[in-house]
Amino acid sequence: MSDDNKDLRDDLNDMLGDAKDGVKKAAEKAEELAKEAKEKASEFASEAKEKASEFASEAREKASEFADDAKEVLSDGKNVAIIAHLTIIGWIIALVMNSSNKNEFASFYIRQMLGLVLLSLLSWIPMLGWVVAALVLIMWVMSLISAIGGEKKTVFLLGDQFQDWFKSL
Repeated sequence: MSDDNKDLRDDLNDMLGDAKDGVKKAAEKAEELAKEAKEKASEFASEAKEKASEFASEAREKASEFADDAKEVLSDGKNVAIIAHLTIIGWIIALVMNSSNKNEFASFYIRQMLGLVLLSLLSWIPMLGWVVAALVLIMWVMSLISAIGGEKKTVFLLGDQFQDWFKSL
């Protein structure tokens, strides 16, 4: 029995040696796969960083173009003057837009429109109101046409007074 035990022990030792070799080979394979994964992850990170840099550069360029376009629109007093003609809210927006970047053309029409808005308050007076409302409408249309055309024309009757009265705007 002793020889059987010895053979059995030798077989177990061989099996144990084979298992250790298998574990070693598996560990080496896992290490090799981990290195490959690390290299691929590094390549992916590098590509992602490059793409993100390109995207950020394009975004900065587009934002700069948009800002330049916005500055051009705001610096053009014609746009602000037209906005001033669009209800009292439009007049307020034009006043705010013009306050940060003064433009004489825009200021001219802001003053004209303030005068027309105040004049339109007289349209609440019975009988006289109809005439005043019609005159204000005609003045408003003429003023809007002049603003669209890029010409500084005062409205008839009171345009020069509006410029004088509201010269601080």
